[in-house]
This record gives sequence, structure tokens and C-alpha cells, in this order.
Amino acid sequence: MRLTNLITAVDAHAAGEHGRVITGGVSDVPGDTMFDKMTWLRTHADALRLRMLREPRGYPAANCNVILPSSHPEADAGFVIMEQVEYPGMSGTNTICVVTVLLETGLLPMQEPVTHLTLEAPAGLIRVRADCANGKVTRVTFRNVASFATHLDAKVEVPQLGTVTVDVAYGGMFYVIADATQFGLRLTPDEGRDVARIGEMIKAATREQLPVVHPEQPGFEGVTIAQLSGPPLRDDADWQNAVVVSTGTLDWDRPSTWTGALDRSPCGTGTSAKMATLHARGRLGLHQEFRHAGILGTVFTGRLEEEVQVGQYRGVVPTISGQGWITGMATYCLDPTDPFPEGFTVGDIW
Repeated sequence: MRLTNLITAVDAHAAGEHGRVITGGVSDVPGDTMFDKMTWLRTHADALRLRMLREPRGYPAANCNVILPSSHPEADAGFVIMEQVEYPGMSGTNTICVVTVLLETGLLPMQEPVTHLTLEAPAGLIRVRADCANGKVTRVTFRNVASFATHLDAKVEVPQLGTVTVDVAYGGMFYVIADATQFGLRLTPDEGRDVARIGEMIKAATREQLPVVHPEQPGFEGVTIAQLSGPPLRDDADWQNAVVVSTGTLDWDRPSTWTGALDRSPCGTGTSAKMATLHARGRLGLHQEFRHAGILGTVFTGRLEEEVQVGQYRGVVPTISGQGWITGMATYCLDPTDPFPEGFTVGDIW
């Protein structure tokens, strides 16, 4: 394993959500699978995540991915996802950014009009179809890991908010999903501060009161992300959502420390989790388009391809479609005299 002080990366976004992709400077890390490699990075080299996501190289809504060689015979490449407080098993926007970078920079060969490839994420194999034209990836459709609901219409007690009705579902991460209308929210950008605060409060309460563990991958456990959900605000969407990603730890005695950032996109794993809850209620069938709008009004299109059994849960296998764009390329370095080798956070925006 070799980590150098020079990191080459390509910045991209998927439907507005930032996704940095490390393309050089990390040759490989120990482990037979991407889950093993994720665990090694988290345990032995977390400084890389902190350096790339915190200031001065990152910001609260930033994400980062490390492209690594995969030993799986069906995978063309592997990647580990790094976010502000965790290493998710899967992420839709980061998958779209990784595919866009791999193909548009030539790290993997692009075939027009369609490129098929398989990526290994920590949560498992991700089958990808990339529509391509004139050297540009115009649409990425990926087959996500199995998604399932663990709780429907559960009650959690949230300090200052009272009793809140929530769903809990897995879409590559464990989500708590709450109806935004119960808080008087429409999920528009001007409500961002309130959405982030309420989402963080509900997430912390749900994680404590409704413990969950993936029945087949016990390394993934606990609600780590919140989604507020509501009626659509545009004609080309079926549902509106805002996903809140934690940027710090909640202290109930100090509400001013509650920190979270909104996913700028409709969120791929969040869309998968939402579709799983709708299917469990009989409100979304197989092979039916589900258009999910995010806080910016951008839309991901989901579809449930089949029903599966995941331990004790009835699950579904979703596909998600969206688009990514490269925004820049850079080489990041660490001067040995830098007083902030792992970056920093400041309370004005974190």
C-alpha cells in the first residue's frame, strides 16, 4: 500500500451533488473486497478522507471517491465512497460521478452509443449502462443493491419536535424518511436551514430508538442519513425529497452544534429507499417509472426491476438513472509543515 502526498482527482457533480474522484496517488489498499478496503481505510488511513473533505480542500456538502483495483472477476474497477462522517456502502450520485470520470477521461474505454460496465462498491457489484455520445456520458443507469423497508409508520420521540412518524429503509445506506408536510415544509432551497436541522434531529432520535442491521451484511448498521419527503413541486416529478447528510455529531444540550448539509441531488440511494417503502405499501409496482426531484429541482428516474428476499425482509432491486458532469481537475498536496494536515471545520458553515 502506498499513500503519497500528491493526490490527483477529478471533480464532478451528479444532478448538482459534488463528487470528487481520486484517480491517482492511492495505488491500492489491503483487502480482498471493496468492503475490506473500505474498512482498512476507515481504520488505518482516515486522514485521507478528512484531508479531502474538510476545509481548505473540501466543504460540508463534498463527497470523495477512491478508484481502486478490484479482484472480483466480473468488475471493471472498484471504488470506495467517503463522506463527511462515514464510509457508505453505496451512493448513487457518487456512482454516477465515478462512471462519468472513468469513461470521459479514458480510464476505461468508452463505447458509443452504450457502454456496459460493472463496478464493485463496498455494498456489492453495481451493473452500469452508460449512454454516450461524442465523448460525453449523457446518462448513467445503474442497478443498485437490494433495497428494503424495515419500519413503516413507526413513531419516534424527538426532543423539541415531539412524536414523529417515520419509515426506515435501506437503499445502500439506512435512511429515516419522514413526511415534510408534518413540519410545514415544501422542500425548497430557501428552507435549507430548517430542513437540515429537522433532518438531523430525526436521524439522531431514530438511530437511538429504531436500531437496524443489514441481515446479510452486518457491517452496515444504524440509520445514518435522513430524508424529508413531500409532494412534487414540478410536473415532471412524482415526489419531492431533501436528504440531509450529517457533517458533525449531535449534542442535545447544544442545539447550535447540530450540523448537516443537504444532498444537492435527488439522491440515488435515497430514491431506492423511498421506492422500497412505496412498494411495501403497494403504491409502486415493478417496472414503473418513479421520477424523484431533489432540492434543486433536478430529477433522478428510478425503476423497480424485481422482488427479492433480504433476510427477513421483502426487498426490491432498483435501477436509478441520472447524469453527471466533470467540473475540474486538480492535484492536491500536503506540505509537511501544513498545520492542518487533516483539514478543519468552523462553526459558521459546518
